Amino acid sequence: MADRVRKLVREEVVTYAYILLYIALSSGQIFFNKWVLSSKEINFPYPLGLTLLHMVFSSVLCFLLTKVFKIMKVEEGMTVEIYATSVIPIGATFAMTLWLGNTAYLYISVAFAQMLKAIMPVAVFILGVAAGLEIMSCRMLFIMSVISFGVLVASYGEININWIGVVYQMGGVVGEALRLIFMEILVKRKGLKLNPISVMYYVSPCRQFSCSALCLFVPWIFLEKPKMDAQGTWSFQPLILILNSLCTFALNLSVFLVISHTSALTIRVAGVVKDWVVVLLSALLFADTKLTIINLFGYGIAIAGVAAYNNTKLKKEASRGTSDEPQLSESIPLASASTTDK
Repeated sequence: MADRVRKLVREEVVTYAYILLYIALSSGQIFFNKWVLSSKEINFPYPLGLTLLHMVFSSVLCFLLTKVFKIMKVEEGMTVEIYATSVIPIGATFAMTLWLGNTAYLYISVAFAQMLKAIMPVAVFILGVAAGLEIMSCRMLFIMSVISFGVLVASYGEININWIGVVYQMGGVVGEALRLIFMEILVKRKGLKLNPISVMYYVSPCRQFSCSALCLFVPWIFLEKPKMDAQGTWSFQPLILILNSLCTFALNLSVFLVISHTSALTIRVAGVVKDWVVVLLSALLFADTKLTIINLFGYGIAIAGVAAYNNTKLKKEASRGTSDEPQLSESIPLASASTTDK
């Protein structure tokens, strides 16, 4: 009996450790990216180049861990059809999310960017309805309206609003919503029962990193490389950028660790906690963040709508039973260097 109690306690400690690790890495990565991109700090104003570096670094690290040192095992069986119809569009939308989300930090504060991300369920739901994956209902319409109203109030309370930054952030939200929709289509088409192992088999982080790097390389050549060449020298701090890339890789793996040891609900709750941590801490860390009562009130409304949305989805999944397909878009929010989830 005593051994069983100790085992349960040990498992709970490990679970909470994974959750705290995810919250710390996710929040820290957002602040780290802002610090690197900021003209007042590291001054590396190339969000596309930074995101490309993240993906290349993660791809190389994945190759070393799986093929050279063989520390991690990657399932075999990836076909050309699965790669072309699933990995490429998911990797491309993942790259789009990171690129646009990181670019937004050049124009708006971290706190405001986080508030705008609360609109994510609305984007996922609208695209889901268009793809035939969701059904419009009065309840869901009301929840979407609450979230949208909350984000609008938070935006109205923003003192230093920059619409270019808003457009970039909304583009990142759309990219993430598209990625989640593509993942759900993949699971339903393949007839898979959703679990972290199944998702990692078909759309592993290693495969996404490689695909995303290729998708980012072409726009970087035309959009940012000329700017970097114009400065004469590519002035950057290698150690800082390597640490930044390493944190990105660790963040993405931490998401799967949390899901594997807990549940989809846990990652949602942890995500909400992380969002509030980022919003409040950013006001202390960055001079461009000025929170107002209207900001916080609107964000609170939006988060309440997100909580209602998550609760509705959980009840729907529970009513389906184990024989039906759960919603992938609610369960595997692969962390991005700009979020997350995500």
